[in-house]
Amino acid sequence: MISIKLLGDCSLLYRYSIVDDGASRVFSYRFNTRKSTRTRVSLSNLARTSYRFKCCSASMSVVVEVEEKPKFDAGKAALLVKELRKSFNAGRTRSFEWRVRQLKSIEKMLEEKEKEITEALFKDLSKPGFEAFCEISQVKSSCKLALKELSRWMIPEKVKTSFTTYPSSAEIVSEPLGVVLIISAWNFPFLLSLDPVIGAISAGNAVVLKPSEIAPATSLLLSNFVEEYLDNSAIKVVEGAIDETTALLDQKWDGILYTGSAIVGRIVMAAAAVHLTPVTLELGGKCPAVVDSNSNLQVAVRRIIAGKWACNNGQACTGVDYIITTKEFAPNLIHSLRIELEKFFGKDPLKSKDISRIVSSFHFARLVKLLDEDKVSNKVVFGGQRDEKQLKIAPTILLDVPDDALIMQEEIFGPLVPILTVENLEDSIEVINSKPKPLAAYLFTNDEQLKKAFVQNISSGGMLINDTIIHVVVDGLPFGGVGESGMGSYHGKFSFDAFSHKKAVLYRSFDGDASVRYPPYTPEKQKLLKPLISGNIIAIILALIGWSKD
Repeated sequence: MISIKLLGDCSLLYRYSIVDDGASRVFSYRFNTRKSTRTRVSLSNLARTSYRFKCCSASMSVVVEVEEKPKFDAGKAALLVKELRKSFNAGRTRSFEWRVRQLKSIEKMLEEKEKEITEALFKDLSKPGFEAFCEISQVKSSCKLALKELSRWMIPEKVKTSFTTYPSSAEIVSEPLGVVLIISAWNFPFLLSLDPVIGAISAGNAVVLKPSEIAPATSLLLSNFVEEYLDNSAIKVVEGAIDETTALLDQKWDGILYTGSAIVGRIVMAAAAVHLTPVTLELGGKCPAVVDSNSNLQVAVRRIIAGKWACNNGQACTGVDYIITTKEFAPNLIHSLRIELEKFFGKDPLKSKDISRIVSSFHFARLVKLLDEDKVSNKVVFGGQRDEKQLKIAPTILLDVPDDALIMQEEIFGPLVPILTVENLEDSIEVINSKPKPLAAYLFTNDEQLKKAFVQNISSGGMLINDTIIHVVVDGLPFGGVGESGMGSYHGKFSFDAFSHKKAVLYRSFDGDASVRYPPYTPEKQKLLKPLISGNIIAIILALIGWSKD
């Protein structure tokens, strides 16, 4: 409950949001009072408030009483998991029909709430409308694929049996892990939340989603929409920050998928190890792009820009982190980047409506620190403009920054791109392999031998030749990292598999029960058993007719 009392001659613009039947709505009211009046406003179900006062006289008082939301601690987390496990153990989530109902509800939500989702993404990241459309479209695509293929994914996979188990049949049954936790990231807060949720539901799990608190508008939206559209006895959203995430990680889960930094990934993995919980970690790393002079430079540059600045302004785990080219070709590459960047974002990119802002003041300061380091600040060859008020940094290109600079020691995750030069492009392989394995690696060339060497000699989560980022939309390809960039993968059927246990099942009848299998193991039995176990058909036949090498 909130109570506001106004005394005297003043005006109040009051903004608040309330939760009504699971939906959050924002209201604005202006109250005006004169010297002879008193105004009291009482509102219940308060979620968030902001005030702006304009007073024309000295007499005004405001009394605010807010009912605090109950704290989500380890006890509440344990109760939540217990309730979800009860639903799962009752078989609620296992049926094909339940899974399809939830997926269709997500599909319905995407159609009915696209405007609200777009607005939330803009509030959190100033995400351009087209980028928001792409993010929502990827979720739609995942949902559509799951609905189309789910019945086939659920069919047990038949496998061949050996002569040793004859007569028999065998299959691999995909069964849900159980109650799973999904912790998503802020850079694509809608996609990276619902895409794995779709996989978990498809596999028949009960799910808890923890969205990122750094994208609060999308987090609140997901909480409200999941409550409104999905089965809350098996699918829940927990909002919050470190305390809430810690409370969740203290629980025993049957599977955890985390998207974010390697630092937090280690914390998640350590917490999971206590309960021997399997984890899928989608992390990041420094994704390189190698540009050969033997390539279509304009197309290469456009695709690099699309995979860097036109993709959340560099705040993407698969975004180009740095570029490698030859010393001779670097001036041509920089010139082409200048031209195309100005075409895309104008002379003053800080005013462009097609580029996202930095997510927070913390990350803005982090990027500025990378850019302003003494050994780096004089390496800027293009861009560098910044607007702290808007949290915007222009596309920035640096040339030959030292390898020990901070910008080369950590994932940039922003609109800064260093260009490293080498004498021969083959040397780029050594440069990339000297760093932790990236989530993605990119090569632009028409040289078939260079393509082959790149694929064979560089280990990365994913790899693209002559493009960037778009491998994530190919349903038939797994999306995941290796080494420091993560473990496990998802997307398409890989999402279903990530949240499934592959159970081996062997079927036998009571026929064909040979006494040779059982003790006592006489010399005669051993003559037959040894070839049976080894699968040597000729030796088996010889043993049966009384011939033996022994």
